[in-house]
Amino acid sequence: MKLSNLTNGQTATIRKVRGIGAFRKRIMEMGFVAGKEVTVVKNAPLLDPIEYKIMGYNVSLRRSEAELISVGLGQKAENTNSYGGVISENRQKVSKNKNCDTVDNEKCKKINIALVGNPNCGKTTLFNYASGSKEKVGNYSGVTVNSKDAVFKHNGYTFNIGDLPGTYSLTAYTPEELYVRNYISDTMPDIVINVVDASNLERNLYLTTQLIDMDIKVIIALNMYDELEAKGDNFDYKSLGKMLGIPIIPTISSKGKGITDLFEKAIEVYEDKDPIVRHIHVNYGHNIEDAISNLQSEIKIDDNKLITDRISPRFLSIKLLENDNEIEKNITSKCKNHKEILDIAITERKKLKKDLKENSETLITDAKYGFIAGALKETLTEGVLKRRKKTEMIDTFITHRLWGFPIFLLFMWLTFKATFTIGAYPMDWIEGFVGLISSTVAGTMVAGPLKDLIIDGIIGGVGGVFVFMPNILILFFFISFMEDTGYMARAVFIMDKLMHKIGLHGRSFIPLIMGFGCSVPAIMATRTIDSRKNRLVTMLIIPFMSCGAKIPVYVLLISAFFPDHKSSMMMLIYSIGVLIAILAALTFKKTILKEEDSPFVMELPPYRMPTFRTTLQHMWEKGVEYLKKMGGVILVGSIIIWVMGYYPREFDKSSDYNNAVTQTEKSYDAKIINAGNDQKVVDKLKEQKQNELTILEEGERLSNSYIGRTGHFIEPIIKPLGYDWKMGVAIVTGFAAKEVVVSTMGVLYQADLEADEESETLISSIKDQKYIEGPKKGKNVFTPLVAFGFMIFVLLYVPCVATIAAVKKESGSWKWAAFSGFYTTAVAWFAALFIYQIGSLII
Repeated sequence: MKLSNLTNGQTATIRKVRGIGAFRKRIMEMGFVAGKEVTVVKNAPLLDPIEYKIMGYNVSLRRSEAELISVGLGQKAENTNSYGGVISENRQKVSKNKNCDTVDNEKCKKINIALVGNPNCGKTTLFNYASGSKEKVGNYSGVTVNSKDAVFKHNGYTFNIGDLPGTYSLTAYTPEELYVRNYISDTMPDIVINVVDASNLERNLYLTTQLIDMDIKVIIALNMYDELEAKGDNFDYKSLGKMLGIPIIPTISSKGKGITDLFEKAIEVYEDKDPIVRHIHVNYGHNIEDAISNLQSEIKIDDNKLITDRISPRFLSIKLLENDNEIEKNITSKCKNHKEILDIAITERKKLKKDLKENSETLITDAKYGFIAGALKETLTEGVLKRRKKTEMIDTFITHRLWGFPIFLLFMWLTFKATFTIGAYPMDWIEGFVGLISSTVAGTMVAGPLKDLIIDGIIGGVGGVFVFMPNILILFFFISFMEDTGYMARAVFIMDKLMHKIGLHGRSFIPLIMGFGCSVPAIMATRTIDSRKNRLVTMLIIPFMSCGAKIPVYVLLISAFFPDHKSSMMMLIYSIGVLIAILAALTFKKTILKEEDSPFVMELPPYRMPTFRTTLQHMWEKGVEYLKKMGGVILVGSIIIWVMGYYPREFDKSSDYNNAVTQTEKSYDAKIINAGNDQKVVDKLKEQKQNELTILEEGERLSNSYIGRTGHFIEPIIKPLGYDWKMGVAIVTGFAAKEVVVSTMGVLYQADLEADEESETLISSIKDQKYIEGPKKGKNVFTPLVAFGFMIFVLLYVPCVATIAAVKKESGSWKWAAFSGFYTTAVAWFAALFIYQIGSLII
C-alpha cells in the first residue's frame, strides 16, 4: 500500500522507501524509515501536497513523493537495525594549545564556536541573546542562509561564535548542508554547540549522530526546554549526555535562560575539565561496522593526512558507504590511494546490499534512528502533545480545503492594503521633508551645476527611493510576523501545487507576491529558496510583477485612453505580467536553468506568538539592509541620469526664450495696469504663459541633452512599436526608477515640470500630441493601441537600477543582473511589437 493512498486521519507503519538519489536520502533523514508510524493530517486545499505527522512533528510531501513510500496497516514493521548502543573510544585528552597548561596567554583564552542545528530549533535566537547581535529569526525553514559571526567576552574568555545555516543533516543535499559540513572541516572550531529542539528530540538528534561521526567536541543546547516540560515529558538528559559523551545543557533562548550555563560548560569542555566528554561511536551493527573498518584502514595512511587531519576517517568511511558524491570528489583530489579507497567502497556497498537486502544508505539511516529510539527509550517518558494540539486546531481553519485560500488571500490583501494605505501618510511626510531640504539647499547655494546636482540629482534621486521606506517597513513587518508565527510555511504549503505547475517550489510564491509591492525586497526574499536554480528563476521573473512604481504610468494612460474601463485594463495589465512570468519560468526550467524536480519536503512548525518587539526589530533590520544595499546604487544611478539630462548646456535654440519671457512680462504688465478688477485673471494668464515658455525651453533642452540624444538614437529601434523619441527618453530615464517615467513625459510633452499621473494638463497634452514631420505628420502620436503597448513595455522592460543591484547581490554575479536587464527588455520589445503590428492590422 502506498502512503499516498491513505485518507485523512489514517495511521500506518512505513515498510519501505523507494526511489533513488537525493530525494530518498532526504526523506529518510526526515524520519521516513521502516517501522515508524505516520499519520495523514490533511491535504492542501488543491489536494497536493499532503501534510503528515511523524515522530511528533508535521511535514508536507507532494503526492508524487508519497507514492514512493510503502506502508502497512496494522502490525508494525520490523526495523532492520535494532539499538546497538555505543562503542566507546578511550583516548588521552590533549590540551588545545601545549602552552596553555603553563601560560595564561591571550591566545589560549579564545574559543571558536559553531552553532549547528535544525531549522526552527531556536539557534539564531540563542546566538542573538548570547552575542547581543540582532540577526533575523524566523519560524520558517531557510531564514538563515549563510553564517553570521559575532565576538563576545565571558568570564575572561573571548568567544568567536558562528551561527551556521539551519540544516537537518550533513548530507550534501542542499547548499546549506554542504556549507555547514565544509565549515566544520575547514575552520575546525574548538567546539560545536548543537542546538536541539527539546520538544522534537527524535528528529533533531539525527544531526547529533552525524556530529558524533565527525569526531569533534560537541555540547548540546537542549533548547525550548519549557515546551518539553509543558508537554509533560520526563527527560533524563544527564543520563543521555553520559551515554553520548556529550554535555547537555537545558536552555530557553527566547528568555535567555541557561545561556550563561551553556558558555560556562563550553569553557569546561575547551579546557578538557568536563568528566562527561568522551568520544563514542554509534554502533551500526557488525555488518556496517566491518565495512567502515575496512574503509578506515585504507584511508588512515600517512600519505592521506591532508584530509584525515581535518575530517574523521570514520566519517569519511560512512559517507562513502552512503554514496556521497562530494566526499568521493574530496577523496579523489586529496588521497594518493583514492582508486583503492573508492573500489573498496563499491565492494562494501554491494556486500551490504547482498547480505542485508537493502542499500547501504538506508541501512545507515535506519541504524541512526534505531540508535536514537533506543537511547530515548531509556531516558525519555513522553507526555501529552499540548502544543501540537493547539497548532492542529489553528490549522483546521488556516489550511482548510475551502477556507485556506480565502484566509490566505485575506492576509495578503491586508498586507498590501496596510502597506499602501498606512504607508501613504509617512510617505507624504517624507516627501515634505525632502522638499524642505531641497528648498533649504536652493535658498543657500549659488546657482550653478553643483546646486542642480545636489538638488535634482542627489536629493531628488535618493529622496525618491527613501520616500518608499514606509512601504518597505510595513511590508517587512507583515512578512516577518508571518515568518515568526509559522504561517509562512502554511502559505507555501497551500500554494505549492500551483507553483509546481511552472516548475518552481512553493517557497517561490511569497517573493513573487512581494514583487507587486516592490521588486527589491522581493528579490531579497528569494534567499529562503533551497535550490539555487529555483532561486535564480524566481529572481528573473519577479520584475514581471507590477510593482507600485509602475502604477503611475498605468493610471496616466488608462485615464487618457480607457476612462470607461479603468479596473478592467488594470486587471488585464497585471494578468499579462503574471502570464509572461509563468511562460518565462517554464522556459528557464526547460533550458538554461534546467534541473531535476526538487522534492517538496518541508516541516510545518508549530505556531509560536512572537513578541511585538522582536517583529519590529526584524522589520527595522530589513529596512536598514534595504537602504544600505540600494542607497549607494541609487545615488550613482541618479547622478548618471542627471548628468545625461543636464549636459550639454550649450546648444542651438529654436527661439530666444529669455527674450520671449521678457516680452511676455512687458505685455501682461501693461494689461494688468488697465485690467481694473480683472488683474488677478490677467496675472494668472501671465503666469500660465511664462510656464508654457519655460516648459518649451526645458523640453528643447532635454531633447538636446545626452539623454535626449539617446532617445533620438534609439528611435529607429522603438519606431516599429509605434513610439516617438520622447517615449524613448521616458523609457531610458525609467531605468533609474519607474516613477520618473511620468515626470519625464510631463516635461517632454510640455505639460508641467512636476506633472503626475493625475495631471489633467498632461493627459490632455498626450492625447493632443501629433507628429510634426515624417510619413505620420499630422497624426496622433498616442492612440489607444500605442498607449496599451507602451504600458506593456513599461510593465516588462528592464527593472530599476535598485532591482538590478538586488539581483547582483542575491545571485552573487553581475552576469545574472545584466542578463535580467537584457532579457526583460527583449521580452518587452517583442511584446510591444506584437501588440502594435498585429493591432494595426486588425484596427
